[in-house]
Formats: sequence, C-alpha cells, structure tokens
Amino acid sequence: MVYHSSFVDEEGITKACGCPLLPLKSHIKGPAPISEQDKTDIVDEAITFFRANVFFTNFDIKSPADKLLIYLTFYINVALKRLEGCRTLAVGTKAIINLGLEDIPVPGETGFPFPGLFSLPQSLDEADLFRNYLKQVREETSGRLLSVAYRANGTPNKWWLAFAKRKFINVVVL
Repeated sequence: MVYHSSFVDEEGITKACGCPLLPLKSHIKGPAPISEQDKTDIVDEAITFFRANVFFTNFDIKSPADKLLIYLTFYINVALKRLEGCRTLAVGTKAIINLGLEDIPVPGETGFPFPGLFSLPQSLDEADLFRNYLKQVREETSGRLLSVAYRANGTPNKWWLAFAKRKFINVVVL
C-alpha cells in the first residue's frame, strides 16, 4: 500500500497549478510559508516514504498534497541517480548543486516529468510562483537528502544509494 501525505487539510493554503504550496522548515528564500521546526513537513514525508513508495507503479491521489509527494519522490530518485557515482560527501554536494542549477520546467513546458498531474498555469505569474516553489522545495529536499545519503564521516550510505536503480511509476530517469 502506498504511503500518502498527511497534509489533507487545504484550508488557508495557497495553490499554484493545482498544487498546494505547503509550509517548509526551510532557511531557503522562496514562496513557501515557514513551518515550525518541530513539525513534519512535506520534504520530511517524501524522504521518509521514499524507500517504500519507489516500489509502486501506481499511485492513487487522495489529496492535492499527494501530487507534490509524487513529484518529490521522483526528484529524490533523480537526485540519487546523480549521487550514485559520487564517493564522498563533497563530490555529492557538488552534483546536487549542479542539479539545482538546472532549469525547472512547469506543467505545459517540455521536460516536465508528469504531464496531466498538475493543471496548466493560468498566467505567467502563476507559472513563476510554481517554478519558484518547486525550486525552493527541490533545494530543501536536496540538502536533507545529502544528510541521509551520506554518513557522518562523508562516505555513501549504500542503503540509500541502492534505490537509485529503481524506477518510480515506471518513469525512467536519464
């Protein structure tokens, strides 16, 4: 059974492209509201549920937050693919920074991994808001992923990097 997001209450949450802009425990500037440090956010959920959810080829969407969970699970898969050949934390950090510098497509643009999952932006402002939110959430996910993909001594954690070989929802990562 797939793990779903616990963020089902959408009251007071801004949306862009049908995706809730959920609060993050983040120091990175962006459009996401700030969450309390002791609460679980969507990035925590994505990293916690990744190793279980990556085995599924179907994912029932029970709330709009599940769409973001799907996107983050895919992004973690991409990030782990990039980290696969990196033997030290320093090299892995460089690979993740380069991944963060890549263009982030939004629904309707070529290169967006899940056409139809999110609605198309109604305006250029909504597209920019969604792009900036995805950039912020990807950067936050990358930072937290490095702390689990590498041990304290800087060596790779094989129990995490082994999941780089998995396909999520039968989407091949290049």
